[in-house]
Parts: sequence; structure tokens; C-alpha cells
Amino acid sequence: MTDGGEIEWRVSEGLVAYPEALRFMEERAAAIREQAAPECIWLLEHPPLFTAGTSADPAELFNPLGFPVFEAGRGGRYTYHGPGQRVGYLMLDLQKRGQDIRRFVNRLEGWMIAALAELEIAAHRAPGRIGIWVGDGPAEAKIGALGVRVKRWVTLHGFSINVDPDLSHFSGIVPCGIAEYGVTSLAELGKQIGMASVDAALKSSFSQFLNGLEEPCKVS
Repeated sequence: MTDGGEIEWRVSEGLVAYPEALRFMEERAAAIREQAAPECIWLLEHPPLFTAGTSADPAELFNPLGFPVFEAGRGGRYTYHGPGQRVGYLMLDLQKRGQDIRRFVNRLEGWMIAALAELEIAAHRAPGRIGIWVGDGPAEAKIGALGVRVKRWVTLHGFSINVDPDLSHFSGIVPCGIAEYGVTSLAELGKQIGMASVDAALKSSFSQFLNGLEEPCKVS
């Protein structure tokens, strides 16, 4: 069992430029591989922007607001980041945490669901659709996204949870390539919750996620 005490938690105030985040992740991941720096969880917000994953389809980018578009290097398609969205970047050494990428992604989804449950939001996975979802039937909508990269067994990138972003900004893309469903947020669901409370829920449920990396993966 691991309590994660050796992992550095960073929480940035203000908006972090995307190139700055990419640079930090690459440098920290390289240092982790060389055992020259601790693993890291970084919680932050970005200015409005779109990121393109390795499977991004240019036809799914409309960008009527002219936001910058960055090549992310992670898996997945187009994603929006902006103020009011909690982004979490994970730089973890899977070489000492099971070396199972499928399990890592599954446990990351579970961490997001557990944190939202602490905020009294019932979220779930949806078969065949990446991301974290709330509601059902016509009311089902995405509240969280994830996209990761693993480089020499060190993870980069991570997840985002919509706390209170401008949801109209998602109209610039087909989020994660899924056009049939909408996007929602904690605020849209009537939960006026600050970032500090979201961060506290993430930290509270983190040990369960970390310990789960060493357990057999039962994908649901």
C-alpha cells in the first residue's frame, strides 16, 4: 500500500500557458526517469485553448473564437481547456507502479469518479466513449476528459474536470470526437463549488487511485 507521501503536489494560482506546462512535464518526466526528482501531481487552469491529441481529425476543429491550438502529444482527439476547468497533470513512474497502461487509465477514470462522488456528483464511465459522464438518456453529458502519454514508463498529461468553464467554448471542436452528446459542468448541474473544494476531493481520493495501480484491472 502506498500513501503517496513521496509525490509532490503542485497547485498553480492563475492561468498557466500551455507551452509552459508541456515544458515542465517533459523536464519532470525526464528527471523522474533518472531518479533525480519526485513524481508529481500538478493541478492548474489554462487560458482558453484547444489541444490536439495524436488521433485528432482536422474536420472536428471549427474554432470560431480563434483560440490557439496546440499539438499535445497525448492520446485522443481535440480537447478544450480554459478558466473554470480543473486540469490535473500526472507525472508518475509506472515502472514501480505495475507497468500496466490499461490499468493506469482505468484507475484514473475511477479517481475522477470518486472525487466527483465526494462532491455529491454521480458520474460514470460509458462503454465505447472516453471520458467521464453524468446523467442518462438525452440528459447524459460529459463532465470530465482524460488523455495520457507514457514515455519510458513515466506518465504525462492527465485529466480535466469542468467546474465552471464557459461551456460555449466547447463549440469550437467536437470534444474528443463525440458529437452526439453534450458537455456539462459542476456549475451547470447546480453545484457552486470552488477549485479548493475540487482539489480537496481529488487529494482525499488519491490514495485509493494510487493503491489501485498495483491491483488487477477489472475494466467496466
